Amino acid sequence: MSESNTLQSPLLRPSVLSLNINSKGALYAAYMPYLTNGGIFLPTAKHYTLGDEVFLMIQLMDDPAKYPVAGSVVWITPAGAQRNKTQGVGVQFAADETGKVIKQKIEQILAGHLSSSRSTHTL
Repeated sequence: MSESNTLQSPLLRPSVLSLNINSKGALYAAYMPYLTNGGIFLPTAKHYTLGDEVFLMIQLMDDPAKYPVAGSVVWITPAGAQRNKTQGVGVQFAADETGKVIKQKIEQILAGHLSSSRSTHTL
């Protein structure tokens, strides 16, 4: 038996998640403006832990473009959460150019709505 087989670990690659936001209300409920680089909530039953790296493909409403952005899990809403919150994860956008682009794009769409007291998926 070769020891090298037991010592090798598989390369961990970030999960790739796709998110299609089709309304301003859905975007407001999912966006996490209080995170340093901005972030977004993704409904999912898949298990994640805090700090997991993920890669997102985000499509916003009528925009045919899919915005690629890296991020990390910073929020977890488990199944059966209080107040019937949707199960899923909050992903903070990476502090790179793609993270800045999607944050700016989302905040342009939500201009004037970010200070609303309406409930969101996270807070």
